[in-house]
Amino acid sequence: MAQIATSDFKNGMTLDLDDGLFTLVEFQHVKPGKGGAFVRTTLKNVRNGAVVERTFRAGERMERAIVDKKEMQLLYRDGEDYVFMDNATYDQLTVSPEVLGDRVDYLVDSSTALIVMYGDEIIGVDLAASVELTITETEPGLQGDRVSGAKKPATLETGLVVQVPLFIEPGERIKVDTRTAEFISRA
Repeated sequence: MAQIATSDFKNGMTLDLDDGLFTLVEFQHVKPGKGGAFVRTTLKNVRNGAVVERTFRAGERMERAIVDKKEMQLLYRDGEDYVFMDNATYDQLTVSPEVLGDRVDYLVDSSTALIVMYGDEIIGVDLAASVELTITETEPGLQGDRVSGAKKPATLETGLVVQVPLFIEPGERIKVDTRTAEFISRA
């Protein structure tokens, strides 16, 4: 394992601490007028998503977790699980929906994602900023429904429900923001 000091901190870095695996969300070096300097951090637990505040002494050393990101393609669903294929080696990997979290709302067969791994353990998935999905169900737009900014609910092929403008029809492909679950545009 790679040892790092608090002076090496960068946002997004993954740390292997005694109480779990954490991603460094934010950090601030503080040098008070009296006493030793310290580093105030905001950490996010990779496994359960809990956010904690933690303070370290300046120069304190800890383990840096080496995480790999592999580009993989979703092949199919096997019951509850999702089967991904590594685009480089063609190895198949079964991933449970608990690991994917709310990202399953944006995954359709043949879509690609970055699988984040720590050793052999899958700790997360990164998607593109937006994905294209097909609308399976929504109320049809009526002539005269042209109120600016009006929205209606639409169910997508993955089961996700988003608010779309009134002129969007069932069967259309739309772009959806994966960070906010909002409609962006027609595809």
